Amino acid sequence: MFTRSLLDAERRLVDVQVLSPLGVLPEFHRRGIGSALVRRGLEVLAERNVPLVFLEGDPGFYSRLGFEPAGGLGFRKPSLRIPDGAFQVIRFPAHEPWMTGTLVYAEAFWRHDSVGLRTA
Repeated sequence: MFTRSLLDAERRLVDVQVLSPLGVLPEFHRRGIGSALVRRGLEVLAERNVPLVFLEGDPGFYSRLGFEPAGGLGFRKPSLRIPDGAFQVIRFPAHEPWMTGTLVYAEAFWRHDSVGLRTA
């Protein structure tokens, strides 16, 4: 559900996590399963001192889980194909103010072309 990635901060590379695509079968929608999975995963990552978790997703859904737009907080998208509103982050207590910069996705995101939106 989460994938290790890097934040290219000025001081050094920082290990971060990316909430990868998450799906719940349609017959189980609206039961809180997806939200419960994400909440528990975030709790575990916070306990492990992960400073940041990023995602590409619907701000209407993920804002209620604590995510906020990343662009205005000093973070840059790994691709221009990611809509500004979809690029979100949650900051945990291990986050320090100097930890800003460009998110660098793990290689698997690029290999499977699962970054941002394609127009064609």
